[in-house]
Amino acid sequence: MSLSLPGRVVVFDYGEVISRTPHAARAALLDATGLDADTLFPVYQELRHDLDRGDLTVLEYWRAIAERIGRTWSVTEVHRLWALDFTGWFEVDPEVLALVEELHDGGTRLALLSNAGFDFGDPYRRSPMGSLFEVVVVSAEEHVLKPDASIYRETCTRLGIEPSAMVFVDNRAENAAGADAVGAVGVHFTSAAGLRRSLEELAASI
Repeated sequence: MSLSLPGRVVVFDYGEVISRTPHAARAALLDATGLDADTLFPVYQELRHDLDRGDLTVLEYWRAIAERIGRTWSVTEVHRLWALDFTGWFEVDPEVLALVEELHDGGTRLALLSNAGFDFGDPYRRSPMGSLFEVVVVSAEEHVLKPDASIYRETCTRLGIEPSAMVFVDNRAENAAGADAVGAVGVHFTSAAGLRRSLEELAASI
């Protein structure tokens, strides 16, 4: 029997929940830039918030990184770096995605809520994975990041539900807590097996 949560909508984060940590892509970025991890990735991560909030375009993001580390990258060079980084995020954890599909096949409503740049919107929606979700909410398109309460409420509005009907899964504890704060059920993701246990316990309580 497929896992099912009747009367609830399970909303998934994407990065490092459905997707795997892009270790190979990060190594490729270091090779392509000739930088070490301690130089590139603190700036990459700090500026990512501006990208994911929609305050920077992809080109502006990579050029801001270049400026911070004393480099100048052409559009051609930026495109290469973007492609290495972007494609790395689309290696999924098959165990997690299979669980998403199991929920879908069992009749559970599903959505995706991701802190991500504008470039992720269409791939999320138009990929095979995207067929499993009723609604996809991308932070850059909303100009707000999790765990701001407004992005959870907007997701519920688009789904036509009250927050109490939402189960939100995220690998960052603060984002799961943000869902709790608006009256949803936040689930802190640590592994596929742990997520299954949490959802089975929720299903048993319904």
